This record gives sequence, structure tokens and C-alpha cells, in this order.
Amino acid sequence: MDMFGKISAVKKDYLLGLAKEGKRVDGRGFDEYREITIERNVIKNAEGSAKVKIGNTMVMAGIKLEIGEPYPDSPEEGTMTTSVELPPLASPEFEPGPPTPDAIEIARVIDRGIRESEYIHLDKLVVEPGEKVWIVFIDIHVLDYDGNLFDAGSLAASAALQNAIIPNERHELGDNAPLPVGKPPISCTFVKFGDSIVVDPNLDEEQVAEARFTVALDENGDIRATQKGLAGSFTLDEIKNNINRARIHAKNIRKLLEE
Repeated sequence: MDMFGKISAVKKDYLLGLAKEGKRVDGRGFDEYREITIERNVIKNAEGSAKVKIGNTMVMAGIKLEIGEPYPDSPEEGTMTTSVELPPLASPEFEPGPPTPDAIEIARVIDRGIRESEYIHLDKLVVEPGEKVWIVFIDIHVLDYDGNLFDAGSLAASAALQNAIIPNERHELGDNAPLPVGKPPISCTFVKFGDSIVVDPNLDEEQVAEARFTVALDENGDIRATQKGLAGSFTLDEIKNNINRARIHAKNIRKLLEE
């Protein structure tokens, strides 16, 4: 007997019943985020770090910078790489071993938002053109999983990059300097179950979701990255509505980063 399937079906019926009454399992409105907190400088040996909580979901990001070779097609730009760790400590759903497809997807979406918004000024990370550049490693670790790792991971990465330092002294390149960054992208995630679409899904809502949509917006509200997940679909009007809702949320979340 598939106990998980039976429990999931019961849970889905319960959440769908609540949604028909305009309610969510944790009492929020459909268009309401959980409380968001940002704590910076939490890892002593990192060049930059931050811990973000969205409700009970907790994510930590650490930044390391090393000198390496530039990509052949961009010899006068630094590079960046993003990874996400989903340790068993954070959830019984996570297993030890190499990165899972879920971890890879989350890392790619976060990376794309940062890259396409040109948040890091990669052209200012050149040590020797064509030879040596700074490589920015963004490592995201999930500490507690209760849904919506896309937004929590993106926010943690952005906050960690904001206060990151280039370790010039370690390489005898002069004084340490702040990492050159602009305005961060803000990620907003929605899920759909039944006829309802909710923002910032918790774990229960993710488990019964039929479709997921994540959008990363720059400071002007322009789209810098999107990701559609799961087997279900959104109508064009639903996508447009999600983006309009995300623009409002992004302004409020951006204020938290600027504090």
C-alpha cells in the first residue's frame, strides 16, 4: 500500500476544500508571503554570507572568490557559478549524494536571475585580461525546508553578494575591496492547485501543486528569468496576473534587502 499517495490525496482534498473558501492551510491570503527575515555576515570565513528565513524555510548562502581563467568568449569578464545543497538535515525528503535534479534546477534559476539582471559587475572582476579573473562561487545550503526554495535561495544569494569582499590582500593584489554589484533581482514563486494560485507556497502546498511558476524581476520590474515547473499548466492570463502580482511583491522584498 502506498501510504504516501493516500496521505497526499487526503491532504490535497483538504487544501482544495480550503482554497474554495478562499483560505490557505496556514491562514494566509492567496497573495500573501510568510514573514521574511535576512541576517548577514553569518559565515566567518566566507567573502560574503547571509541567512534568509521565509516562514519556516531557512536558507544560508556563502560567497567565495578565487582567481581563475575567464571563459574564452568573455576574456574581459569574471565568472560566477551557483550551487545548491539539499542536505538530509533539512528535510526527510532529501538524500545524501550528488546534486539532485531539484537542486540543479533551483541553482540554475537563481543563477539565471543574477546573471541576466547583471547584478554582479563581472567586467570589474578582471585581474589580467584574457588570463586571470575572479570567479564568484555562490554556495546555497538549505537548513530547513518548508517550501519555496527558489525565492529563499535567490534572496540569500543576493544578500550575501551585497556585502561580499574581494580578497585582494590574500593574493597580494592590494587592499580588499567590496564586490562590485548593482541592484539585485527579486524572485517570486507561485503554485497552482485546482483553480487557485498562491504565492510563496509552503511545503503542503508544494506537495499538492499541479504547476509552479517562478519569475525574477529587476529593479524596474522587467523580467530577467522565468521557470515553469511541474506537469500542470497556466493560462496566458494567469501568467500575466502572476507577473503583475510579482512586481508588487518584489518592491516590498527589495526594501528588506536595502535596509
